[in-house]
Amino acid sequence: MPSIDDKKTTADLVAIDRQERQAGNQEWWTENTMSYDWKAKAPGEPFSDAWFDDIDRRFLFGARLFSPAANPFVEMMDLANLAGKRVLEIGCGMGMHSEMLLKAGAKLTSVDISPTSAHATTKRLALRGLSGDVRQMDAEQLDFPDATFDLVWSWGVIHHSSSTTRVLSQIDRVLKPGGEARIMVYALDGMSAYITLAKYMFSFWRRRNIDEMLWRDADGFTARFYTRDNWRDLLSLFFVDTKMVLCGQDADAVPLPRQLRMPLLKLFSAERLRAMAARRGSMLFSVSRKA
Repeated sequence: MPSIDDKKTTADLVAIDRQERQAGNQEWWTENTMSYDWKAKAPGEPFSDAWFDDIDRRFLFGARLFSPAANPFVEMMDLANLAGKRVLEIGCGMGMHSEMLLKAGAKLTSVDISPTSAHATTKRLALRGLSGDVRQMDAEQLDFPDATFDLVWSWGVIHHSSSTTRVLSQIDRVLKPGGEARIMVYALDGMSAYITLAKYMFSFWRRRNIDEMLWRDADGFTARFYTRDNWRDLLSLFFVDTKMVLCGQDADAVPLPRQLRMPLLKLFSAERLRAMAARRGSMLFSVSRKA
């Protein structure tokens, strides 16, 4: 019989699970960079000017239904009002948003759990003649003083963490009073989640777990999906004045296999496609303020 000292407490087990999940996240995102070239590899040497330009084109093509703007992120990041502001980007990926924030005049710090992403963003900024503070860092343990930043930006990242709540508490800590958190997470109200839920109806008897099915149908080592209500409730623990909107891609507007979807997209106007994508988008974008 093991002694009490030999037994792990519930807190120990939770910590081990969190550490293992974060280790899995780091490994997955290091091996699977967000270069949007899963179907056809981006041309040119990785981390070259031409390579970055090509993955940017792919990323913006996928975001073209978010708004009529050529680059929807200009408004979503509020670039017009960021000159001189201290900005933290959580999850820099290949650095497109980092570049945009620096060009807008932000005093930027970018972090990513993946050393490959931190290296890629550093390389990108050097190629573009930009200077930013890029670090490999786990967002669950941000190594910054309290009340450091005016804005925290994170696009499609913190729902992959072992504890989204832990990341939000860290964002709250490092934000200045009145600062903003602009965050995108996966939407449980979105079309991709609906499709997974439909699959679950035919496989629950095989003891499939719905949460696992959701993240296996997404990307990443793990992922969480949120409804508008439960995301708003979670944000309300830390922030006020939350506004949110669904963002969708063409697969949300016309949820068919790519071979069928691409020809059908031509039958709809851009305005109509944007409206359909906004109703059942798979991405939930929120803007909140620290009181």
